[in-house]
Amino acid sequence: MSANDFAKRIRGREQLIGYWVVMDAPVATERIARLGYDYVVLDGQHGLLGYQGLLNGLLAVDAGAALGGGGTVGIVRVEANHPTPIGRALDAGATGVIVPLVDNSEDVTRAVQAAKYPPTGVRSFGPMRASLRIGPVPADADAATVVLAMIETPLGLKNVAEICATPGLDGIYVGPSDLGLSVGARFPGDPEVEGPFEEAVALIARTAQEAGVAAGIHTQDGQSARRRLSQGYTFATVASDLSHLEASAAAHLDTARS
Repeated sequence: MSANDFAKRIRGREQLIGYWVVMDAPVATERIARLGYDYVVLDGQHGLLGYQGLLNGLLAVDAGAALGGGGTVGIVRVEANHPTPIGRALDAGATGVIVPLVDNSEDVTRAVQAAKYPPTGVRSFGPMRASLRIGPVPADADAATVVLAMIETPLGLKNVAEICATPGLDGIYVGPSDLGLSVGARFPGDPEVEGPFEEAVALIARTAQEAGVAAGIHTQDGQSARRRLSQGYTFATVASDLSHLEASAAAHLDTARS
């Protein structure tokens, strides 16, 4: 799947499944990318990856996708809604960016402008690896670049309709941990706010559908991803390499000791 194909599928609200990477371990990322996921997200905000790690991770995604014969693409959750991390992630070859802590339409506009070349945006021309897939024409790059805004703050939830309606936005992405805290959770997954949390999750999916943009969500396992897709989300990410490594190692240890 090319960057153009991925952008069309996101904008067409097709169901897609991805995986979340937080470790700076290109060999492991390459293995994940050859499995057939539609996309792999490299976490530049809370993950253990600097810029070199993001670059190596994107190289690994491309290599894994080629080995697997599939069309997995690499996406970066950038560290901040700022032209520098957004531009660098795209220059390094990311097909799209997930932008955190979006509160309103103005935040979305800043993100879109940072991801797009003039006259649409303010991205500086220096495509580096991106030009290998997209070519040197800025309009072509803009058409293939996906911008996703995270809904995770109290203001983001309150303003989700105006966020979804902002021109240039391709979709929204739910960060469950922060969204839970935003509706009063004492900690991520707090059962005492399960009702309000699920209401917020449903509202976000419904609002995105009404606006005609993609709706994505972060999940902990395949079963949860399948459930969210059945609830109206158009893409879901399974997380993450580090948590799954720990869980697998613990399960094998328990089995051996028993």
